[in-house]
Amino acid sequence: MEKQEILFIGLVWPEPSSSAAGFRIIQLLKSFQNNGNTITFASAASRSPYSADLSAMGIHEVEIKLNDASFNDFVQELNPNIVVFDRFMTEEQYSWRVAQECPDAVRILDTEDLHFLRHARQSNTKSGEQFDQALLYSDIAKREIAAILRSDISIIISELEMQLLTNQFAINPSILYYLPFLEEEISPACIDTWKTYEERADFMFIGNFIHEPNWNTVQYLKTQIWPLLRKQLPKVNLNIYGAYPSQKVLQLHNPKERFFVHGRAEDAQVTMSHHRILLAPIQFGAGVKGKFIDAMQTGTPSVTTSIGAEAMCGDFPWNGFIANEPELFVAKAIELYTNKSLWLTAQQHGIAIINQRYARSKFEDDFLMTIRFIKAQLQAHRQQNFIGQLLLHHSVLSTKYLSLWIEQKNKK
Repeated sequence: MEKQEILFIGLVWPEPSSSAAGFRIIQLLKSFQNNGNTITFASAASRSPYSADLSAMGIHEVEIKLNDASFNDFVQELNPNIVVFDRFMTEEQYSWRVAQECPDAVRILDTEDLHFLRHARQSNTKSGEQFDQALLYSDIAKREIAAILRSDISIIISELEMQLLTNQFAINPSILYYLPFLEEEISPACIDTWKTYEERADFMFIGNFIHEPNWNTVQYLKTQIWPLLRKQLPKVNLNIYGAYPSQKVLQLHNPKERFFVHGRAEDAQVTMSHHRILLAPIQFGAGVKGKFIDAMQTGTPSVTTSIGAEAMCGDFPWNGFIANEPELFVAKAIELYTNKSLWLTAQQHGIAIINQRYARSKFEDDFLMTIRFIKAQLQAHRQQNFIGQLLLHHSVLSTKYLSLWIEQKNKK
C-alpha cells in the first residue's frame, strides 16, 4: 500500500501521563505510524513539561496559530492525504482551511467522547432529578454534531455513543466508526508480574482534575462514601491521585481521616498496582474511562457506578462491582477489599474485558482498512453525506469569515 502523509491537529499537545485523552491520541498516532505512514502533529496550544516527546517517536512537530493564514500555507505545502482533528473544537477552527487547501484529504474527527452528552449529564446532576432528554439538544450538541456531519468519518470510543448518534440524532452509520482503546492483550507473563492481594493495601482514585467529572467524584468520595467506609475499615487509607490538582482539591487532604491527596502520579499503572481497589463513584461523564483500563491492565479490581462502567464491559462481568447508592457502594467496596477469593475473581473478569473488548489486534487493521477504502472512494462517500456537504458550505463559511475577521483584527 502507498504510504500516506497524515496530519494530526491537536487541541493540546498530548499528555499521556495526565489524561486518558492524551493516551488515546498516542495510541492513534502509533496505529497510523505502524502502517509506514509519515505523521505530522500540529497544535496551537502551549506545551507543558508533561507533553509527550513526539519527535522521539519519529513524528514531526509543528506549532501553528489560530485564525491565521499561515496555517493555509503550512497545510498546502504539507498536502496531507489524511487529516485527523482532535475534538470538535479543532475541527471548527481548521476544517474549512483544510477543505479549501486540500480538498482531497480525508477529514477524520476524533471525538474522544461526546462533549454534549457529558455536559447534559453534568447539568442534570446539579438538578438532582431524573435525566431530562431535552438537555441533549444543547448548543454544544449542535456544534459537535455539525462537526461530525462535516467530517468524512468520526471516531467514536463508546458503543452507547454510537447508538445515541444513530438512533436519537439519525446520523448515518457510514460516517461513524467505533474504535475503543487499543490495548495489548494481558498475557500470562504480564499477570505473573502483578502484585498479590497480600502485597497491596488501601483504596485509591485517580483522574485529571481539569476534567470536571473527576473533581466531582473526589467530592463525592469525601462527603458520601469515605465517612461510611472508614467507619467499617478504620485502618485503611484512601489515596487520591491526579494531574493538575487545584488548591480546592489539595485542601481535601486530611491524614486524620486517612484521606490522602497526592497530586500527579508519576506513572498511573505503577501507582495503581500498589493499591488493592480503585474506587470511582462517577456521577456524570461520557465516553470510556481510561482509569478502568489502567486498573484492569494492572490487575486492580474496582467499584464504580453505572455511568463509570458505561459501555465498557459489554456482556462480560465487571472487574469488581457496579453500585449507584452510597450504602450499597460502600458495602461492595468492603466485600471486595476483605474477600480475597472475590478479589481474584474480579481480577479475572478484568483480564477477559481487556483481551476480548480492547485488544488492539481486534480493531486496528479493520480501522485502517476502512480509512483506505474511504480514501479510494472519497467523492462517492461524500455524496452519500449531502447534509455534511451543505454544512461545510454554509456553516463553515460563517466560521471562515469570523476567523478572517479575527485575523485582520489581530494585524491592527
